[in-house]
Amino acid sequence: MNELFQAAAELLEQADALLVCAGAGMGVDSGLPDFRGNAGFWQAYPALGRAGLNFSEVASPRSFEQDPELAWGFYGHRLQLYRDTLPHAGFGLLRAWGEQLANGLAVFTSNVDGQFQRAGFDAALIHECHGSIHFLQCLAGCGRAPEPADGLQPDVDAETCRWRGPLPRCACGALQRPNLLMFGDWGWEGARYEAQSVRLQAWLRRCTRPLVVELGAGTAIPSVRRFGEQLVLQQGARLLRINPREAALPRGLGISLPCGALQALQGIEAARAPGGS
Repeated sequence: MNELFQAAAELLEQADALLVCAGAGMGVDSGLPDFRGNAGFWQAYPALGRAGLNFSEVASPRSFEQDPELAWGFYGHRLQLYRDTLPHAGFGLLRAWGEQLANGLAVFTSNVDGQFQRAGFDAALIHECHGSIHFLQCLAGCGRAPEPADGLQPDVDAETCRWRGPLPRCACGALQRPNLLMFGDWGWEGARYEAQSVRLQAWLRRCTRPLVVELGAGTAIPSVRRFGEQLVLQQGARLLRINPREAALPRGLGISLPCGALQALQGIEAARAPGGS
């Protein structure tokens, strides 16, 4: 692994910009659950396991329509969990590396947890391709713009995973839902994230030697992997793929590190140090 860390450090030294592409595995070292498969999902939410509900059934607009207390119990618990979670040290390493490069750094992530903002990354250069749990929108699609969820205080019965008390309501009176892309979701208000995409693309046009550092992005929902690979093919970027289970990388695109995010980032940092190996 030391040789791989050294090779990754050399890629970083050659770059003029850093694009962090992050999937769900990025948050595991911070203590966030990984919903890979029913086993992981039900371990995190036993009440939903006892009910035989899988992630795609609960994470859908239909769930809010049919059983809003359960849907908001799940998302309310997640909202509070993300608020209470401190980003692991690897976030700080990425930020420090990017700030040393001529064109800085940006983020493309499928994570809805807001951890990059909490770690001090420039919010103007974060593209959350699946939205954010920290914003709310109207379930009925009344046309009002999504609003921050800052004032929402979740009250969830952990035993049953059900919301207690009044449900979040839009100014029009309809139920609110998180402003993120769910399964079977035709009502997602995505204007905020389209604007993020425009800013990211403008930043990428300024970069000549970007390094894509992909962390914890799987193949089940390949949005993040595809974005990084396309950038390599279209713009000549180099790719550093960090994934403990799915590290395979097409030949010639870059380097793969078959380990967790924090271990890899700390290993690269050690290799960058004087005399590191």
